[in-house]
Amino acid sequence: MKIGIFDSGIGGLSVLQEAFHQLPGQEFMFYADTDHVPYGLKTPEQILGYATDITHFLIERGAQAIVIACNTATSVAVKELRKQVDIPILGMEPAVKPAVEGTEEKRIMVIATPVTIREDKLKDLLHRVDEDHRVDLLAMPRLVEFAEREEFESEAVEEYIQSQFSQFDKSRYCALVLGCTHFNYFKPAYRKYFGEDILLVDGNKGTVRHLADVLNLDVAPDNEKQFEKEHNILCLRNTEYFFSGKEVREEKDLEHLKRLHFRLEEIRNI
Repeated sequence: MKIGIFDSGIGGLSVLQEAFHQLPGQEFMFYADTDHVPYGLKTPEQILGYATDITHFLIERGAQAIVIACNTATSVAVKELRKQVDIPILGMEPAVKPAVEGTEEKRIMVIATPVTIREDKLKDLLHRVDEDHRVDLLAMPRLVEFAEREEFESEAVEEYIQSQFSQFDKSRYCALVLGCTHFNYFKPAYRKYFGEDILLVDGNKGTVRHLADVLNLDVAPDNEKQFEKEHNILCLRNTEYFFSGKEVREEKDLEHLKRLHFRLEEIRNI
């Protein structure tokens, strides 16, 4: 089965990397809308237009299901896209529910893009699952810019994380929910700031499991060991990549994708 996955940029590779683990026998197309990243600073009308064009692009190339690997695009576009097409369209939302259910007493921080935080989808989610009002929200749009530059552990990244989180008392928090797929690249930096006990929660594993359920696909047993590099490279070769409608073929772009996949594999279980 051919599955399309798209994002505003390279953040959605973290969902694809999880799909490599859970659904190794499937074909994938990955679309990064690099011409329009970041979505988190665009208008809802712009985001809906981009998501609609990408969805039809992937369907024309054989996608039998599509994952919107972008919390921002999901919050704006998923309902409308499901009305337009007759294949499964799966979205993402910040993994607040598992964070709430998996912790007690202390507070939970959700970091996301400004659009995700503003949209009703997240507000409705919090209304359903955050009965004790333990969740705080924080927009961190510059992390998307850092990720797109492949800048994950620089002094500038640490200073930005410090400046954003410093308005809160970090000792009060037990969990950090990564409400944007770009934010997965920075797991070591969060651990450095909050300490080793902080629970890092993202929606990637749950999204891929849900995809498997919807498509009635078998899920491979979870293996805590990292993929061998050869396996990871093989997965890349069996995946079609597009940057804003252009198939990725140049060696420098392919090497960029390899580095990103290896980074995600290295920090997958942090």
